This record gives sequence, structure tokens and C-alpha cells, in this order.
Amino acid sequence: MTSALQRIGEEIWIYEGTTVRFHGFPFSTRMTIVRLGKGDLWIHSPEKINADLKGELADIGEVKYLVSPNKLHHLFLAEWIREYPQAVTCAAPGLARKRKDIEFAIELSATAEDEWAEDISQTLFEGSPAMEEVVFFHKPSSTLILTDLIENFDPKTLNVWQRGLARLAGILAPHGKTPLDWRVSFLLGSRQKARESLAQMLEWNPDNIILSHGQCIMGNGAEFLKASFRWLK
Repeated sequence: MTSALQRIGEEIWIYEGTTVRFHGFPFSTRMTIVRLGKGDLWIHSPEKINADLKGELADIGEVKYLVSPNKLHHLFLAEWIREYPQAVTCAAPGLARKRKDIEFAIELSATAEDEWAEDISQTLFEGSPAMEEVVFFHKPSSTLILTDLIENFDPKTLNVWQRGLARLAGILAPHGKTPLDWRVSFLLGSRQKARESLAQMLEWNPDNIILSHGQCIMGNGAEFLKASFRWLK
């Protein structure tokens, strides 16, 4: 049987999730799994769960942390909590107010939690009044883990009008970037704060970038990151 988990580096896997539609646009989705030094599994942007996925996760470790990195990536969190009641739920700033039905143990910040700081660094991409995203960097694999901050859709997966819309929004591979509506929101906030957040990401000098939507960047991640954020200059 083909594995649902794709190992992309030392102690890190991705899982291709469901495609969700927003205003007719198909958003492919992706979950990231990191095995921490003690063997616990850290789950970023949990996807819809099923028996095969649960079995593969059980083979590599114990699900310990469920991470929702912004206020949009929480759709399947409740079912993960039911399946793994012992797991620690972690929310991006503001998500707890949106999902009052979920009791979060940790509100994430720009500082990595002690539980995973040896393996994963993090920062908060600030400057927009619309949304903040918690950004992570997996040290052993030199991998930056993003959610909606960059989208990079494969044009072959889109029809003509969808490709045109993605190009207009700036989210068409191989030149994906922050979606247009989110970029515009920084005009109402602080581009300087955004630049400071980007500076931290560049300081990590990532080799790879995992994206929740679209094609990941495997190799030359820092160069892609610089090109993707030219709009901030």
C-alpha cells in the first residue's frame, strides 16, 4: 500500500489533504508532521483524519501537539481532539475567540514553546490588521513551514479562468507569493513589522519551504523567499 505520509527530510513528513473550494477556486491543502526529539508528533494545520492516516502516524510516534497557525486553519481540529484527547491544542492569536467551542491549551506567539524549541523555531508574521500567521522553522531539515502567507498553485491543476484569477492574485507557480488581498491589508497596518518578520525568516536561511496551498519549494528556499516578498520593499 502506498504511504499517505511523504517524508521530505529528517524527522519531517507532509500529508496531502482534501481540496476545498472558496468562491469556486480549488484550494489544495497540506498538513505537516514533525517528530520531535522525544518522539512526540507535532501536527501543523491538521487535515481530515481517517483510519489509514491514524495508522501511519501510530507507526512513527504519538500525536502530542495540534497546531492551528492562523485563524483560517482549524476546520478539522475538533475531530483530531476527539481522536487524540491527550494532545495539546495550540492556537494562533485570535483563534480562541473565533472557536469558543474548543479549549486551547496554548496561544502561540513569536517565541517557540519550550516543548519544541530544540527542534522548531517560530515567529509571528505581523503588520496586517486582517490576520497574523505563526511561522515555523524545522531546524534538522532546514524547512520553513507556512500556511497562507505564500500560496503557489500549479497552473496545470487550474482551468483557464482559475489560472487568470491566480495570476492576478499573485499566487500562480512558480512565482507564488502572499495573496493580493492580504498584501493590500498591510497598507492599513505596518509594513515595517512585516519586514521585521521577514528578516527573521531570512535569518533562518531555509533550504525548503512547505506551503499549505500549492507547490512546495524543495531546495533554494531562501532565494524563493526573497523573490516572493519583493512586494515588501
